[in-house]
Amino acid sequence: MSLASDVRALWHLAGFRRLTYQRLLSQGGDGMFQVGIAAAFFFDPTTATSPEAIATGFAVLLAPFTVVGPFVGPLIDRWKRQRILLFGNLVRLVMVGAIVAALLADGPLWSLYVLALLALSVNRFLLASMTAGLPRVVPTDELLTANAVLPTLGTIAAAVGGAVGGVVTFVAPQVSDAGLAFAALVGAGIAFGGASWAATLLGRDELGPAHPLASGEVGERLRALVRELGDGIGYLYRRRTPFHALGVMSAQRLLYGLMFVASILISRSVLGDPDRPEQALGAFSLVVGFAAVGFGLAAVLTPMLGARVERQTWILWCLGVGAAGQVLLAISSAPWALLAAAVIVSCAVQGGKIAVDTIVQRDTVDEYRGRAFTLYDMVYNVAFVGAAVIAGLTLPDDGYSRTLMLVVALAYGAVALVYARAPRQAASIGA
Repeated sequence: MSLASDVRALWHLAGFRRLTYQRLLSQGGDGMFQVGIAAAFFFDPTTATSPEAIATGFAVLLAPFTVVGPFVGPLIDRWKRQRILLFGNLVRLVMVGAIVAALLADGPLWSLYVLALLALSVNRFLLASMTAGLPRVVPTDELLTANAVLPTLGTIAAAVGGAVGGVVTFVAPQVSDAGLAFAALVGAGIAFGGASWAATLLGRDELGPAHPLASGEVGERLRALVRELGDGIGYLYRRRTPFHALGVMSAQRLLYGLMFVASILISRSVLGDPDRPEQALGAFSLVVGFAAVGFGLAAVLTPMLGARVERQTWILWCLGVGAAGQVLLAISSAPWALLAAAVIVSCAVQGGKIAVDTIVQRDTVDEYRGRAFTLYDMVYNVAFVGAAVIAGLTLPDDGYSRTLMLVVALAYGAVALVYARAPRQAASIGA
């Protein structure tokens, strides 16, 4: 089946349609926002000129959310997820407005980092809420297809949003020294406003949880969050399959993150001119576009083979494909190798992620899904920050190291060998 036919098969579900509108607008805005942030933090010739500087940027933007994450995760199991989507996008709209104001006023770099950190933290919260709510609007026997379709449509929307952000970046007039980021951020704000509207199409109780927390109980529950999060970790560990799935996802994310940071540097130094940020950003946008093709392939292949291949086996195949993509970069740093690797590795990572999403949803009861997917987002970000730190310590200034690319390829194989020994069936325990 193709992505279009999978969408048609699910489109009769009203809840799926409404959640799709929300996801497309939200992640389309994400794409434009990420282009704006990349332009301001990673492609300005006066900043982020080395792997260490880029690693610092990623750490500042993502690492604090791993601290915030545990305290917002249980709320996904308590607060109405539709309200999270509505107000979360409104908060992001306000944050984008504040960033634009700071750019116009030539504000200090630290203020931009703080505002971007808040917006990105809310983004992870929203994605976890949408994923945790998906089983409420899609039957269990269609979850695999929905997990392939909805995140991939979101990824495509993010890529389109990034492309639109890149185009307006080049054609819009420079309104300040940071004008390279201005137009993309304005577009992101418009999309976030649209996502807030789309959230109103969903019923207040449509995404769950089944027993939301009453407003008067919020303070009491906040004091119990650490215990509840620990209980969630213990539950996933006892169930085995979701715990191991999160482990392999974090390993894939770390290895993909190394390639992502290298791609930024290669786009700046090899494919583009580091003194011409618009050219470097254009080169990186091309790499992201090819990566989007890989995500689309994963959306087609994963449901197509899902009825014949176990989820865990599919993850092992994806790890092997990821290793093959990295080998291309170990052979050459030429544009053809980078673009081909972007397609192959992105397909492998997205295919594995779809299977991991399904395993965690399938083997986790609804009362724990919010915590499960908040833990998912935490390890997702920790792995990416770890990748940035490793890249900062190991990559040369131009981003290309044949030795590191070969090590990453071998690491994919090592992860596959470890995961091959993981249990295939969830352990039977009480909720």
